[in-house]
Amino acid sequence: MRILGRLLGKIISQGTLTIRYADGSQEVLGTAVRGWPDVAIRFTDDAAARAILTNPALGAAEGFMDGKLMIEQGSIWNLIMLVAANSPLESGKTLDEPSLLGWLGERIKHWRDNYNKRSRSKANVAHHYDLSDKLYALFLDKDRQYSCAYFTDPDAVSLEQAQIDKKAHIAAKLDLKPGQQVLDIGCGWGGMALYLNRVADVDVLGVTLSEEQLKVARRRAQEAGVADRVRFELIDYRDVNGTFDRIVSVGMFEHVGVRHYREFFRTCHNLLKPDGVMLLHTIGRLNGPSSTDGFMRKYIFPGGYAPALSEIMEGSEPNRLLLTDIEVLRMHYYYTLEHWYQRTLAAKTEIVALYDERFFRMWTFYLAAAASGFLYGSQTIYQLQFVRNRHTLPITRDYMAQAEARYRAKG
Repeated sequence: MRILGRLLGKIISQGTLTIRYADGSQEVLGTAVRGWPDVAIRFTDDAAARAILTNPALGAAEGFMDGKLMIEQGSIWNLIMLVAANSPLESGKTLDEPSLLGWLGERIKHWRDNYNKRSRSKANVAHHYDLSDKLYALFLDKDRQYSCAYFTDPDAVSLEQAQIDKKAHIAAKLDLKPGQQVLDIGCGWGGMALYLNRVADVDVLGVTLSEEQLKVARRRAQEAGVADRVRFELIDYRDVNGTFDRIVSVGMFEHVGVRHYREFFRTCHNLLKPDGVMLLHTIGRLNGPSSTDGFMRKYIFPGGYAPALSEIMEGSEPNRLLLTDIEVLRMHYYYTLEHWYQRTLAAKTEIVALYDERFFRMWTFYLAAAASGFLYGSQTIYQLQFVRNRHTLPITRDYMAQAEARYRAKG
């Protein structure tokens, strides 16, 4: 058995993985189990197999993207889920003390990846969010919500409805009052800002570093006839002036970088009025500080990092933003990514026409890998509510449920 087979054989016990090498040799790993996928792959050259040994995530991704790792049975989704399902975070294995060398390597990567100075932040955002507007229209919901949806019933609720419910869920935690001034940090294509204005009668300033998103957001505000109340600016959050009754940030914190968390929360503290409320929605990790894998770092989110809860608190606590509520959405992003993956497959012809086959394979690998992280790995969603004054909000959570019901009724 080759070294790749020996390593994967230690992982895969349920379901089967058939590996065919460039010289025609073959090995079968695992055991067929009902309900588990049976996947077959073929390497067109030995270098592709060796690359996985050196850097598993990046090596597998580039092999697949370049057509050197071919899926002959199943799909890239099946392959990634097969490996992830056999090595879930919830392992029953006894834990060993991590080696000093491994710990140091992780800390160095962690420190290097989380330095997002201003010029680098804009370039990182452009790498992902300034892709063709047509691409996002093909797999997102109509409102272009490119963040975790909220599924009240994953088997019955559509992606469209789940994204509406996400906005209602977040809006309810802001305890909004008509006429308030809201800052949306990382406003995307403007969907959240427009929603808050519509259901809660508030004024919103949305800020982004994506020129393509800015164009769409401004156009949408004009078309809705609310450009005087919902404004969008191309500006770093650190350069925003004024104070706001509420701050909301959805899916942006992953791009801040751990080395800038204290700066982020200090800026938010100073932008928030003394009786203000902030809601932060971010991808996080369940197993403590780590680093972003090589594939995601190189191809998808350069400078991106999903923080551990401890890292978030290390940034917020010194800046006197008081944590008043936290919710952990464990499975919701998995269901969201499953919808995005299926929509991407359905739009293959259009996506290949926009880019090429390699890009399409990269995008499907990204969505499948991300989904596996939420189903089996360390990834989760944190929603954290902060205030500057502990007396700002009601002392029970009843107001959230009441507001959420009102907003849902408005659609």
